[in-house]
Amino acid sequence: MIVTTMDEVINWMRKSSIWYLLFGTACCAIELMQTGGPRTDLDRIGSVFRSTPRQADLMIVAGTVTYKMAERIALLYHQMAEPKYVLSMGSCANCGGLFQNSYSVLKGVDKVIPVDVYVPGCPPRPEALMEGVLKIQEIMMKENYLKNHGERDNEF
Repeated sequence: MIVTTMDEVINWMRKSSIWYLLFGTACCAIELMQTGGPRTDLDRIGSVFRSTPRQADLMIVAGTVTYKMAERIALLYHQMAEPKYVLSMGSCANCGGLFQNSYSVLKGVDKVIPVDVYVPGCPPRPEALMEGVLKIQEIMMKENYLKNHGERDNEF
């Protein structure tokens, strides 16, 4: 007999089936694709990519974000169902990277959408991205889903 709370069961199911939205804009996207490969294999922890925001609960922003693209990122983020999470991958997505002096580059994706986990590097290795997804899973397990469902305020 296993005794647990309903929140723990729901959180365990949510963390074991993370569907992430691919949003690769630069060289970090190659590392994002590699993370789905056989060596790191995101599928083994229940993470699969989705091409539509309506089925995804995690957005991985990988690479340089321009002001023109920031509007589309925000649109996709708002189309995702609650609860939703954002992982910023790479120096360019985190703070603009080596292109931050350019007039067209956003100085971090957190200027348009809230970010839960930052993965540093230029580009970060697949193992670093895997650790970022594991951090998202830790966040999910700490949530009181039944009590707080719909109360999480992710809007700026």
